[in-house]
Amino acid sequence: MGAKLGHVVGGRARGGSDDLVENHEINVTPFIDVMLVLLIIFMVAAPLATVDLGVNLPASAVEPSPRPDQPVFVTVKPDLSVAVGEDVIARDTLTATIDAATKRDKNERIYLRADKAVSYGDLMEVMNLLRNGGYLKIALVGLDGRS
Repeated sequence: MGAKLGHVVGGRARGGSDDLVENHEINVTPFIDVMLVLLIIFMVAAPLATVDLGVNLPASAVEPSPRPDQPVFVTVKPDLSVAVGEDVIARDTLTATIDAATKRDKNERIYLRADKAVSYGDLMEVMNLLRNGGYLKIALVGLDGRS
C-alpha cells in the first residue's frame, strides 16, 4: 500500500510535505450579521411603505384671488353629471361646450367644483377631459374656511 500521511501538527502535515491542510468549514458569522442588518432595515422600512392613510383635508384659509367678471364654472354633481354654468351636459361634449363658453381662449381659467360625495377619481376624470381639451389653467373651488 502507499505511504500514509501522518497527523496534523501546527497546521502542517507530518510526513515531509509543506502543504497546508484545507479547512472546509464555512464561517457563517458574517452571513448572520448581514441577515440581521437586512431584517432591521425591512422592519423599519415596512411601516413607512404603507399608503393607507386617512386624509381629512381642511378648508382653505387663504385670501381668495379675485374672480373674472364672467367665470366659467364646471360642476361635478353627486350623481356624477357634469354642468357648465347652470347647464347639465354630457361628458363627451365638455370640451366643445367649454370652447363655446371661453370663445376658444385656452388661457382662460376654468373653475372646477365638485360635491363632497364625488370621489377623487371621478374629479380627476373631469380634470383630464379639460386638460386633453387644452385647458391647463384649472382652479379648484372650495369653501371659505376663514373665521
